[in-house]
Amino acid sequence: MHKIDCKTVEHFAILAIFVLAFFSCSQKRGEQEENLPSTQIKISYAKGFEIDRFKDYKRVTIKNPWKSDAIQQILYLVDNKEINTPQDGLKIVVPVNKIATGSTTYYGFLELLGKINSVKGICSANIVYNQTISKNFRDGHISDLGDAFNPNIERIMILQPQIFMLPSYNHQDETVKRLVNTGVSVVYNNEWTENSLLGRAEWLKFVAVFFNMENQADSIFTQIEKNYFQAKKLTENVKVKPTIMAGGNFKGTWYMPGGQSYMGQLFNDAGSDYLYKNDSTTTSLSLSYETVLQNFHGSQIWLNAPVNTLKKLFAMDERNKLFEAAQKGSVFAFTAAQHPDGANDFWENGVANPDKILMDVIWALHPTLLPDYHPVYIENLK
Repeated sequence: MHKIDCKTVEHFAILAIFVLAFFSCSQKRGEQEENLPSTQIKISYAKGFEIDRFKDYKRVTIKNPWKSDAIQQILYLVDNKEINTPQDGLKIVVPVNKIATGSTTYYGFLELLGKINSVKGICSANIVYNQTISKNFRDGHISDLGDAFNPNIERIMILQPQIFMLPSYNHQDETVKRLVNTGVSVVYNNEWTENSLLGRAEWLKFVAVFFNMENQADSIFTQIEKNYFQAKKLTENVKVKPTIMAGGNFKGTWYMPGGQSYMGQLFNDAGSDYLYKNDSTTTSLSLSYETVLQNFHGSQIWLNAPVNTLKKLFAMDERNKLFEAAQKGSVFAFTAAQHPDGANDFWENGVANPDKILMDVIWALHPTLLPDYHPVYIENLK
């Protein structure tokens, strides 16, 4: 029997510790690498979401629009419900083919992706402009889920959509809580909180991820972006920028776009002289009628008027005749694609087509730059 001296034992002990430490570090490194995304989908303008690809799933992070650096929702998209995902988010099997929507602003994205027929439930059917959605609704292929601000929970539960996509607001609605508690996969789409038209349009990539169409969405958006900047370039060298005013009076308050809102940035890109262009507000400015009259009575052009005829504009308030733009008939509204019942494609398909909106406004401000152009959403009020 061989004797093992103390030094040999000590060497074996040190070697064992080294081997254990090596494998422990390797295991931890492997776990860390497994928790790191393999790729991140490029998002250039939208600030409200991120998409990361991992080995077995995609993680969609939806940021809280009202709390800096806070997360509102995390989604894990898998192709098999048996795939394990972290416990801090909602697991959704993709691609989906049966969705419910709480806003008409998503239809433009679905149209571009060729997935408009995936919509099986809608809210506020009376304000839908999209012809396919309207026809499918009339034919009984789409369920009426009630008002967008108060959806019918029972109908949603009967429908059992794979996802119910809806906008969120700065409070947790009790209806949404009940939906979540009943197992409905609520998905927040906050495109409306972006402060640029391209930022809103880039939510196309968010919608596309539920259909595994990220590459198609990237290609479509790249073309939209290219078209937008080609249009913007038209106004780079204009010598005269017309002074403009916008919006209208509603129950005693005139809402006008802040300088850093998506409308404010649109006005700038279209080559206008807007009084609040250097304002830092990303939403609307709440102004008194007197303030607007004082600051904008001499504006050359009135954009985004709240009605579609001059007669209605003057019927709203006789003082509207005091504005120079109204006197000269230089009033424009985004009502060229609007049904008599009020359904308006500017607020629907326009979200996904910022390049067309920019061309429309350039046509209104600088008609000589686009003599043969036919506007899509805007019209000169008569």
